[in-house]
Amino acid sequence: MTVRVLVADDQELVRTGLTMILDAQPDIEVVGEAVDGREAVTLAKELRPDVCLFDIRMPEMDGLEATRVLAGPDVDDPMAIVIITTFDLDEYVHGALKAGARGFLLKDAGPELLVQAIHAAANGDALIAPSVTARLLAEFARSAEQAEPFQPAWPLTEREEEVLLTVARGRTNAEIGEELHISLGTVKAHVASLMTKLEARNRVELAIWSYETDRI
Repeated sequence: MTVRVLVADDQELVRTGLTMILDAQPDIEVVGEAVDGREAVTLAKELRPDVCLFDIRMPEMDGLEATRVLAGPDVDDPMAIVIITTFDLDEYVHGALKAGARGFLLKDAGPELLVQAIHAAANGDALIAPSVTARLLAEFARSAEQAEPFQPAWPLTEREEEVLLTVARGRTNAEIGEELHISLGTVKAHVASLMTKLEARNRVELAIWSYETDRI
């Protein structure tokens, strides 16, 4: 099945480059391009792509606000959004993840990781750039102004703790199953249980919670 993607970036060269990389894949099609966040939101609602690829810093409406509008807590049918940014310590990244983004990459991540991130988002997974995962999320978990981390009513099982750590490292369901020697169905069941217990809307929120509670 072809993954339909909307690309939003205010720099024409970057936007064109991302589009060329994605369109070169046999199972990915770029169905729209936006030059700012406001246009991105309009096109996303009109085209209903499988995945939105948004830059953080854009005019009119930045990637953070566009993500909140399309995937925020009050959105009934949140879209799959991947954030791509030049800045590995961009102060907006944590906010974008909290707003519902399914993952993020740096613009120098390379075509292979970009394609993996698109497929992961389309499949309900989250891919966070390995080069910045621990440092970036841990730093924001320590520095962001926030209340005490949420504590679940029911404690996590030992297996759920193991799955949580792999999710926090950006592993896909298939990679988790291979690493922990469990079936794909079992992985999905554990991830679903984690989301319920931790009241998380997506896998990235699970990753953030693991950092906020010093699990990784």
